Amino acid sequence: MLTVKLLRESRDEVIQRLAIKNFDAQQLVDSVLSLDDQRRLIQVKLDGNLAEQNSHAKEIGILFKQGKTSEANALKQRVADLKEESKRLDQQMTSVEQQLNQTLVIIPNLPHLSVQKGTSAADNEVVRSGGAIPSLPGDAKPHWELAKIHGIIDFEIGVKLTGSGFPVYQGKGAKLQRALISFFLDENSTAGYLEVMPPLMVNEDSAYGTCQLPDKDGQMYHVQTDNFYLIPTAEVPVTNIYRNQIVEAKDLPIRLTAYTPCFRREAGSYGKDVRGLNRLHQFDKVEIVQIQHPDRSYDSLGEMVNHVEGLLKKLELPYRIMRLCGGDMSFASALTYDFEVFSAAQKMWLEVSSVSNFETFQSNRLMLRYRQEGEKRNQLVHTLNGSALALPRIVAALLENNQEGDTIRIPKVLQSYCGFDTI
Repeated sequence: MLTVKLLRESRDEVIQRLAIKNFDAQQLVDSVLSLDDQRRLIQVKLDGNLAEQNSHAKEIGILFKQGKTSEANALKQRVADLKEESKRLDQQMTSVEQQLNQTLVIIPNLPHLSVQKGTSAADNEVVRSGGAIPSLPGDAKPHWELAKIHGIIDFEIGVKLTGSGFPVYQGKGAKLQRALISFFLDENSTAGYLEVMPPLMVNEDSAYGTCQLPDKDGQMYHVQTDNFYLIPTAEVPVTNIYRNQIVEAKDLPIRLTAYTPCFRREAGSYGKDVRGLNRLHQFDKVEIVQIQHPDRSYDSLGEMVNHVEGLLKKLELPYRIMRLCGGDMSFASALTYDFEVFSAAQKMWLEVSSVSNFETFQSNRLMLRYRQEGEKRNQLVHTLNGSALALPRIVAALLENNQEGDTIRIPKVLQSYCGFDTI
């Protein structure tokens, strides 16, 4: 969440930078400033009322001692009137602050100065690529057909049990899933990330803290009776571990990793790009999160990008790294790099990871600050996260790219985890 101070001091710059995200912020920014003016005016009146009440309280005692009862009672009535006025002003203040906050939370984060304007994924910049795109025979099959032939993923049973977008992995398909999760967690732990196992449901405060609410309210599964939300990513519970905390600057960066199932409604998704594992309502993902000092967060972003790239190299998958344009960035991101792997049978690039720096946008909501020795005021940290990695499209690419006749080759790095080298 952007601060009122930033909007007041840099109004025109904020509007110009949000235009890079194709977001017209002028009306909302001006509304915030107008509400903040109202809030300040009410606060001045409240402070004046309190000062007058305190002054009269001293006078009333003196007047009673002097026997000036009528004058003392008149002042008592004035104090009573001031208290009633203060109650009315308090109600106004609550209403204005609620409107102010409701407006602030729908203004996106500012893009980093390096972000280019664009309208869609077609305008994203390819930073670099790696791996060899395999040359498959003309009868190569997409992963949903391979999954059926080899009996490793059953999409129809998933529909029977729940609905579309909830596949059932079985046999070597289930073991491949488990192998990938273990491989990713081990690699992340070796890189210095502490493994945690968080809840799969969060409360409203947690969903708000990492900006899923109100921005993605319709995309999350909501357990209304308890007002819990099924997590769309481990980023939500993991980052919220440090909500309402002050951390020591010497303890930064904090690096965390977690495996969780993820749940997304994906409302409005349809067409050929959602077949098989391409887009699911429940899927497995391993996440990395960093809480970092503002001066070093972009170094950490580069480190995270390199780490995810290393995972794809070890899986022997052809990949490319995209720096997102303003129009393709998320609500909360300041700078995002997407990773895509090439699916040889579908002849298309599939997104498998997003690595983002949110700067102080999440930490302002989370009330997550750091304490620097020698500094009087605590400051907001920067938060970062990335997929390392999301499994469905990784599995799709592994199955398609490694098909050799009647078998599917398992990458060498996974063979010890799987217990087999082919399907």
